Amino acid sequence: MDAGEPAPETGPETGPTGPGGDLYDWYRRGCRLLDEGNAAAAVQLLARVSAHEPDAPHARETLGRARLASGQYSEAESDFAVLVARAPDDDYARLGLGMAMARQGRFAEAVEHLALAVAMRPDRPEYASQLEHVRATLKARSGHGER
Repeated sequence: MDAGEPAPETGPETGPTGPGGDLYDWYRRGCRLLDEGNAAAAVQLLARVSAHEPDAPHARETLGRARLASGQYSEAESDFAVLVARAPDDDYARLGLGMAMARQGRFAEAVEHLALAVAMRPDRPEYASQLEHVRATLKARSGHGER
């Protein structure tokens, strides 16, 4: 287990009021649900993990990813903003924050975070692709009088 993952020995909610197992079980199941394409169900488990372990960056990052995938863009923005505030050099948090902003139509704000992510990780073509997409959208909108 990585240092940022939730501790396995905690997790008071089990049985009828919550999922069985400990926080680490919830985290692993949430990751599996997200990997299987069930982002909404992943959000349910990962939100519980994040509530119990608000300082666990892996849990918050995975929750942000699940929220992005399930269309909860404002909530995903909040998750990634917390990560960026804690670690401004976290390239993935910058990417997630930029993507969440872009999905909400805030392209000019998104460019800043996406450009930083690309600068930090120029070896990640998916980062550059997101930045190019947002810049193209801004350019197209500026040509039609929109911003």
